[in-house]
Amino acid sequence: MKYDRFKAVSYAKKYALTKNPKYYFFDGIGGDCTNFVSQCLYEGGFNMVYDDIDGWFYVNSNFRSASWTGVEYFRNFILDNTFLPYGLICNAEDVTEGDIIFLNNGEKFYHSLIITKIENDEIYVSSHSFPALDKNLRSYKFLSCDFVHIVD
Repeated sequence: MKYDRFKAVSYAKKYALTKNPKYYFFDGIGGDCTNFVSQCLYEGGFNMVYDDIDGWFYVNSNFRSASWTGVEYFRNFILDNTFLPYGLICNAEDVTEGDIIFLNNGEKFYHSLIITKIENDEIYVSSHSFPALDKNLRSYKFLSCDFVHIVD
């Protein structure tokens, strides 16, 4: 299936500062950032993969893959799956709206963000856990990050 960046970004902008009642809100029990990015990708055309080990899916709060809500698991899924769409690590200048960023604190990847605007070579993101709508990436504190371009 083709990834529709416009739909993913539109969804992100609509729900960045609120929650979609179709999905459980994981704040307070590990965070909601990856759940939110997963929702954006799904609404943008990603197909769920119903596999307990290598999958990416959400049915409800108790029946979902670790990759739907866990930063490291999701990063592994998006970079390691062999079907379209998938992600490739790239440079900051190669990302576009609808791509993903994973923040690293030096020990692990701890936060997932979706790019919702690029303007004057500045990257703006939207996220949950720390609700943000079109927030400048430079305002985040992190040691390193992975820019992930979605290939479809």
